[in-house]
Amino acid sequence: MIVSWKWLGDYVDAASTTEEVTRRLTMSGLNHESTVPAGDDFAIDLEVTSNRPDCLGHIGIAREIAALFHVPLNVRNPVPEENAEQPAESLIRIRIEAPQLCSLYTGRVIRGVKLKSSPKWMQDRLQTAGINPVNNIVDCTNYVMLECGQPLHAFDLANIRGREIIVRQPKPGEKITAIDHREYTLQPGMCIIADGQGPVAIAGVMGGAESEVSTDTVDVLIESAIFGQQPVRNAARQLNLHSPSSFRFERGVSAGGTDWASRRCCQLILELAGGKLATGAVVAGSVPNHQEPIVLRQSRITEVLGVEIPAKDAEDILERLGVVCVERDHSSWFATAPSWRADLQREIDLIEEIGRITGYDSVPDVVIVPMVATTRQSRSRVAGLVRSVMTGAGFDEAMTPSLTPAVWSELFTPWTDSPPLQSSQPMLGVLEKASQNIGSVEFARRSLVPSLMEARRINEYRGNLDADLFELAHVYLPTDGDLPNEPWLLSFVGGRSFPDINGVVQKLVQTVCPQLELEIHDCDLELLDPTLSCEFRLGDRVFGWGGVVSDEARKSAGLKNPAGVAELNVSILLEQAVLVRRQKPVSNFPSVSRDFNFVVPAPLRWVEIEKSVRAAGGKLLESVVYRETFRDEKRDGENRKRILLGVVLRSQDGTLSGEEAERVCKSIIARCEQDHQAKLA
Repeated sequence: MIVSWKWLGDYVDAASTTEEVTRRLTMSGLNHESTVPAGDDFAIDLEVTSNRPDCLGHIGIAREIAALFHVPLNVRNPVPEENAEQPAESLIRIRIEAPQLCSLYTGRVIRGVKLKSSPKWMQDRLQTAGINPVNNIVDCTNYVMLECGQPLHAFDLANIRGREIIVRQPKPGEKITAIDHREYTLQPGMCIIADGQGPVAIAGVMGGAESEVSTDTVDVLIESAIFGQQPVRNAARQLNLHSPSSFRFERGVSAGGTDWASRRCCQLILELAGGKLATGAVVAGSVPNHQEPIVLRQSRITEVLGVEIPAKDAEDILERLGVVCVERDHSSWFATAPSWRADLQREIDLIEEIGRITGYDSVPDVVIVPMVATTRQSRSRVAGLVRSVMTGAGFDEAMTPSLTPAVWSELFTPWTDSPPLQSSQPMLGVLEKASQNIGSVEFARRSLVPSLMEARRINEYRGNLDADLFELAHVYLPTDGDLPNEPWLLSFVGGRSFPDINGVVQKLVQTVCPQLELEIHDCDLELLDPTLSCEFRLGDRVFGWGGVVSDEARKSAGLKNPAGVAELNVSILLEQAVLVRRQKPVSNFPSVSRDFNFVVPAPLRWVEIEKSVRAAGGKLLESVVYRETFRDEKRDGENRKRILLGVVLRSQDGTLSGEEAERVCKSIIARCEQDHQAKLA
C-alpha cells in the first residue's frame, strides 16, 4: 500500500518526521518498504498483511498513527446535498439474485455531471499513490477507494439498459468486454453486474466498456457494495484480471463502510463535476451481522504480555482503534470490534492490539512469562511411531495433493463405492508436464495409493528406481451428510515383495498396538495380484489391504518395475495405541535355536502356521522367524509346499536343558500336524 504523506496530514497530525512515523508503524506490524520523494510530497510504501484490509486506505493508516502517537483522528462524516425533487428509486432498480456472492449493493444517482480533468491536487495525490488520473468522475471513485479502502464504480446511467441492476452469476457462454477493451468469457461461480440485457461489470474486479463513463456521460450511477472474498479471488485468478478493487475485495471490506464511501464519492463528484444528487440510495441486501462481543480479562493481558498494563491505558488503546469497551466488573470488559476490524474475534486478538500499540520494545527482556508444561497429543505420538517404523523399513515420506484427476480416482477405491467429491478449484496444473494422466476435472481423493504410484512412476521416469514412498494423511469419503468421512490412512508403495509388505504391517501393529493380533484374509481387488495380496484385519474390523500390483495395473499406471502397495486405516491404531512403553527384562540365560521344515497344503498362509507355533511354544518361545517357502511336486505331491521356519527358545529362570527344548519342539510339531496336516520333512 503506497500512501501520500501530505494526504495523511488531512486526518492526523503526528507532529513527527516520516522516519519516526514509519519506524513506529513497522514496530506495530506495518512494515516500511520505502519512502520516495514525489514532488512536494512523499510516497510511503507499507507492507499490509492480508488480515489488515482496514489499512488499505489512508484513513486506516491514519488511525494507526493516531493510536500510536496518541493524537486525534480527524475524519468527517460526508453529507452531500441531495435534490429533493428526484428520488433515486425512480431512476434505477437493483436486485440481488446471488446473495451468497454479494451481501449488499447500494446505488446513488447524480444527474447533469460535466466530464473533465480532475484538479491538480487530486491528480498529484492519485499519482503519488500509484494510480493514473482518468477524468474527474473516475478519479473520485479511485480517490475514495484510496481514502477509506472501499472500492467503488461509476456507470454511465444512460447505458444501463432497462434502468435495472442485477447481481447474479453469468449464464452459459456469456462474455464481457471490460474497460481494458479485452473480451473475457465468464465462468459459473463468478459474480457479475448485469442490466436488463447482459453483463456490465465483473463484480469487484473491473467494469465493462459499454457502461463506462465517457465524454458523452451526463448521468452516473455510483456503486458501493460488499462482494464475497472468495468469488472475487476466483474470478480474478481465472480471468488473470487483477485490479486495485479486486485486491481489496479479496481481503474483505468494512461491512459498515459502504454507505460512507458512497456519500463521500458523491460529495466529491458534486464539487468537481457538478450535477444534482438524487435523494437517497437504492439498497439491495443488508449489512452482514456484526461480530459478537469479546470478553477481555485484565489478568490475561498481564499473563500474555508479561508486563502490567493499567486497565485505563488498555481501554484507551482499544478505543483509539475503534473498539468499544463496556466494563463488566473491575477485572474484565465486554469489547466489541469495529466493522473495519473483522480480524478481531478473540480475546488474544485484543491483547495483541494492546501489546503492539504499547510497543513490544517496551516489554522488558527479563520478564518471566508464566508457562504451563504440555504433552504431545496421542495423534502426534502415534504419527511419530508410524513414521519411525516406515523410515526404519527404508521408506521415504511423501506429500501428495488432496485432489486427483478422474483416472487416478478410479484406480484404487477399496474404502467406498460412492462417487468421489468433485472440486471446482484446480490444484494439479503444476503436474501436467510430469504426467500424461492428468484430466481437467479433479476429485477429492478416496485413497492415497494412486498419487503415490504416480510419484513412483515419475521417479522411475527420472532414473530413480529405488523410490519407496509412504504417506500419512486423510482421504475424503462421501457420506449422506454435509461433510465427508475423513479417515486417517497410511499408504506405502515400493519395490517390495509380498512377504516384505506383510512384515512392515506386522511391525507397525506390534509397535503401536502390541496387544492386538493382526489377521490376514483373502481379498480380490483389481489393483492387486490375487495370489500375492491380502486383507488385514484387527479383530472384526478391516485394517486395510496390501500386496503386489498386478501386471495389468502396473502397466496401466506406467510403472516399469514390479511394485508392492498397502493402505491401512491408522485411525484404528489411534483408538487403541499403547503409548506408555513397559520394560521387559532380558534373560541372562542362553537361547536354543531350532529349525523346522514343514510340508503343508499349498493354500496355507504363514500367519496361520505362525499362530500354531506360538500357541505350542508357550512361555519358553521367544521368537518365530520365517525363512523360506519352496515347492517340489515330485517329492511332496500336488498342492503341497514346504515352509522353513526357525524358533528361538529361552527361559527366564535358568539355562534351558536339552530335554526341555526337545519337549517344546515335539509340541510344535504335533500342533502343526493337528491344525494344518503339516508333516516334518
